Amino acid sequence: ACILEALRKSTRLVRGRGQNGSPIIVFPEFPAFGEIQEREFHNVLTYLTSIPSLSAAGVGFILVIDRRQDRWAAVKGTLLRIAGSFPGNLQLVLVLRPTTLFQRTLSDILFKFNKDEFKMKVPMIMLSSVTELHSYIDRTQLTTELGGTQEYCHEKWISHRTAIEGFALMVKRTAQILQSFGTELAETELPNDIQATSNLLGTHINKKSKMKEDLLVALGQGSRLLESINEPVVRDPDHNMNQDELENLATVQRLLSQLNETERAFDEFWERHKTKLEQCLLLRHFEHNYREVRCLLDQVAQRLTAFSEVGISPAHADHIFRELSSHEERVCVLDRAQALAREGDELIQNTHYAEDSIQPKCIELRAVNEELSTYLRAKKDHLLRAIELHHSLERAAKWCDDGIYLLASQPVDKCQSHDGAESALQEIERYLDTAGQNKLTDPSAICRDYETVLNLEFRKVFQKQVSMQEMFEKRRVSLKKLAAKHTRPVQPVAPRPEAIKSPLSSPVDTHPVVCSQVEGQLQSNRSASMSEEDENLAILRKHVMNELLETERAYVEELLCVLQGYASEMDNPAMASLMPIPLQNKKDVLFGNMPEIYHFHKRTFLRELEEYEDCPELVGRCFLERMTDLQIYEKYCQNKPRSESLWRQCSDCSFFQECQKKLEHKLGLDSYLLKPVQRITKYQLLLKELLKYSKGCEGSEDLQEALTSILGILKAVNDSMHLIAITGYDGNMGDLGRLLMQGSFSVWTEHKKGHAKVKDLARFKPMQRHLFLHEKALLFCKRREENGEGYEKAPSYSFKQSLNMSAVGITENAKGDNKKFEVWCNSREEVYIVQAPTSEVKTTWVKEIRKVLTTQLEAYRGRQEEAATSPTSDRAAVAKKRFTLQGFSNFNKGNRSPTSPDHKTKRHEIKSDPTPFGFKGTSSHNDPSHCICGRPRSLHAIISSVVGQGVNQTAEKCGKYTVVSDYEKGEGQDLSVKSGETVQLIKEGDDGQW
Repeated sequence: ACILEALRKSTRLVRGRGQNGSPIIVFPEFPAFGEIQEREFHNVLTYLTSIPSLSAAGVGFILVIDRRQDRWAAVKGTLLRIAGSFPGNLQLVLVLRPTTLFQRTLSDILFKFNKDEFKMKVPMIMLSSVTELHSYIDRTQLTTELGGTQEYCHEKWISHRTAIEGFALMVKRTAQILQSFGTELAETELPNDIQATSNLLGTHINKKSKMKEDLLVALGQGSRLLESINEPVVRDPDHNMNQDELENLATVQRLLSQLNETERAFDEFWERHKTKLEQCLLLRHFEHNYREVRCLLDQVAQRLTAFSEVGISPAHADHIFRELSSHEERVCVLDRAQALAREGDELIQNTHYAEDSIQPKCIELRAVNEELSTYLRAKKDHLLRAIELHHSLERAAKWCDDGIYLLASQPVDKCQSHDGAESALQEIERYLDTAGQNKLTDPSAICRDYETVLNLEFRKVFQKQVSMQEMFEKRRVSLKKLAAKHTRPVQPVAPRPEAIKSPLSSPVDTHPVVCSQVEGQLQSNRSASMSEEDENLAILRKHVMNELLETERAYVEELLCVLQGYASEMDNPAMASLMPIPLQNKKDVLFGNMPEIYHFHKRTFLRELEEYEDCPELVGRCFLERMTDLQIYEKYCQNKPRSESLWRQCSDCSFFQECQKKLEHKLGLDSYLLKPVQRITKYQLLLKELLKYSKGCEGSEDLQEALTSILGILKAVNDSMHLIAITGYDGNMGDLGRLLMQGSFSVWTEHKKGHAKVKDLARFKPMQRHLFLHEKALLFCKRREENGEGYEKAPSYSFKQSLNMSAVGITENAKGDNKKFEVWCNSREEVYIVQAPTSEVKTTWVKEIRKVLTTQLEAYRGRQEEAATSPTSDRAAVAKKRFTLQGFSNFNKGNRSPTSPDHKTKRHEIKSDPTPFGFKGTSSHNDPSHCICGRPRSLHAIISSVVGQGVNQTAEKCGKYTVVSDYEKGEGQDLSVKSGETVQLIKEGDDGQW
């Protein structure tokens, strides 16, 4: 701005040129020229000399100093300033001296004397008029004020120069910004994840767009400036531009060209950079998908290892095959892997910069995909062969079982005769003829053809077949011997006279020796057949016992392997870095009491089982002796939900993978954590098999009792799994006694103290409740929805209410439905009508509740009998029971239990309930409905007899009694009594009321 202002005051660059093309600088008349600061003047000269081209400036400048209206002092001052400040080359200095006579004369004289002061190496010519000026510079190159013909507007020239300088500055700044941005792009490191790469690409695109906008603004400004310079030519096509205009035009065109070149270079660089970023983003997507697919492929491979079993039956193997086929249909990762490999190939074909990284991944994907596909096909072929073998084994096993049944079903007595033996022998021969399509003919061929799918079941079936064939052979030999024997005919021999006893004597008596021999032979044959059958059963028992021992030893080894390979490694410092934080210090949660189970089986149970190896029928004693120890499985099963939850949380961690790798296990830890649950379930199956083959043996009763006890443990385990799911109970579950039963019911409530409308509404809207029957309490809970997987899918229960069993009464039959029964307390002020799913469930529950209340009654009576032996009170010896069973007198009379299935029961239908226990009326044909309660609240229950002992029951009832507890009058004809009062029983009514 200062330079432009100084230009307006001091000098101008004329558009003309000298004869040899020298640029002309004119210093016009300006009275205040001397007031211009030296720095400003120097800047003006520097600016003016920088405008022409280098070639023109190299020729030298012609200075025209117009001082016609000035004085010599001004001329001298101007020449001195120019001589000291002009930065360019000078060719000629032309001075128009002052026109006044005095100043012109003075200038001529002083110029000659002071010429050396100016120190100019170029000619300085003093001109008297513009006419002399024209002899040095052509008029066409001078403005009108100097007698020339060139049109010149100083303001317009300054405007053009300002625009050109601004445009040049913009071009320079734009080029610098683009250069800086290009350097930033070139130095940017490529991110390693998708999001960062995407963000970087977006950021760079936004910056590039902003740069492009600035570039377009600069191009627009240059285009407008070019139009302004070309305006005279547009207005007048015949207009000839002077040299100054031509140079301005060339300058703007050069700047525009430079800007376009910068834009082109930036666009090329940007395309390369953008392509690289886009390729980087594609690479990050490819790598991300590769990791996902690789992980999925590993999971598929791991899941396929879970199909390593070949099943234990044709149905099981077929189920595994269907699951494998279904799994194959659901698994789309193989197709995804192929698609990802093709995507990688496309990236390589498009000359991706990371070809060396992409190609190995594509090769690996195809290799793993092919490996899994091959493994899947092999696994399916493997299972198909297993199914084929299982069908053969199943046919062979069924043929053996049918053969054993055939031998067992042949009547021994009929085989003693010739025809019977022949018939049985033919039956055996016919059955053996069916061996071709059922029998395992060539074990070596089977081992060769089915080597990969053979398991323990094959050896069992083959051993069973061999044993069965041995039994058939023995039976056939015996039958052939019986069929080959011919009974010698008995020749009639005339008896001696003294041998005749009587005409009525039996023919048998006639020949006692012959009859005795025949009977002995029959008995001997029968014993041989029975011995053969026992031998067959003994072989079968031996098979079951061998399976029990073999699986027990394998079970102990598996537990040891888990404890050493996993549990111990959790305490290994070398493995601590692989263990996730949620798993630390959680060994007891993950494995529960597995160490306790292992030590019991290793040190005790397995050794004791081995003692019964030669007498399998007696192994039930071993189970009975260790039944208490086997209850440790209940604790393990109760911990199983926590263990499985922890396993799912940490199953993918490196710790478990490393442990599994060291153990060379195909299955994960979760499969081995399930072994104890499977083992306790397996015992009852083996006991059933032993019991089936031990009927009538010495230890069959022990086997039956052991089976019942094992089933009881399984039930307790199942019940406990439900019990630990109860939430909201504030008390201690251990104080409630043993859990006896649990199940879901529909429950109606009825409260006498409640409003009638509310009570009626409650009766018609049942609540779904899950009941837990303990020895001391009955819990009512609400079942919640099942969520999660595995053990977490088990239901949960919200505690709602509990009833103390010592305050509970029961009515076995509720009106209107044989699946309903009533549980009540507080003198029937609270009644719960319970509807079971089936009548059988109802009968089981009623029987169990009655058993609990009866146990309480017997316990109380025992305490009363103990009290009767005390000499402190004679009356205590005949005290009545505090726990009441309605119709209890009928028990003493020897009647059947009112809860027997053949008893027909009904509720008493009178409106008023004379006692809190709701005593019911009876008839001569029907027993009363059986109601049991646990509190001494009826008048019948709180009075003790004062009559002596030893009388019969009829005499005992009538007499005087002492009240042992207060009783408040209820409804009807009840009587209020106080403790210690004496009352007399007049009689007992037909309905059993006093």
